[in-house]
Amino acid sequence: MKIFGIGLKMASVMVVAVALVVVPLHEARADSGFYVGGSLGQSTIEADFSGAFDDFDEDEFSWKAYGGYNFDLVFIDLAVEAGYVDFGSPSSNNIDLDVDGWDVFALAGVELGPIGLFAKAGMIAWDAEASFGPFRESDDGTDPAYGVGARFSLGSFEIRGEYEYFDVDSADDVYLLSAGLVWTF
Repeated sequence: MKIFGIGLKMASVMVVAVALVVVPLHEARADSGFYVGGSLGQSTIEADFSGAFDDFDEDEFSWKAYGGYNFDLVFIDLAVEAGYVDFGSPSSNNIDLDVDGWDVFALAGVELGPIGLFAKAGMIAWDAEASFGPFRESDDGTDPAYGVGARFSLGSFEIRGEYEYFDVDSADDVYLLSAGLVWTF
């Protein structure tokens, strides 16, 4: 007996092979539901202070905490996420900065077994304080933010690596490279 032009024995082998691949991939998928996470990383802030000082270009230890909701669909993951990010306190050329912010993102991703790739877009409400010797100045704003990342799922836990770019109007470049853990409950 033939099914789709191939023998019954071969068709049975193909069905078992597909099942062995698809079932583990389904089990490795990220969970739907609420999640919380935290990441550590390095931020880079580049700015030009109107020629009064040399250009500011510094890296600093950073961290962030976030939470969201993941809608795990059949072929794509969608999520909404909000969090707090501390860009650290970089200093250079007698300029000290202290920058942090609250962000909100929409995420879209795909899963390739236990590994997932995602992109995100949103906004950050940031606050910066700068000191130039005895002078202090503060600034704040709300600007677009973008990112890409990868994750490795281990049941309800995942390891996440991300690159995020914050299009802060008052700076040339602000970006964050981080790695962290996420728990879906």
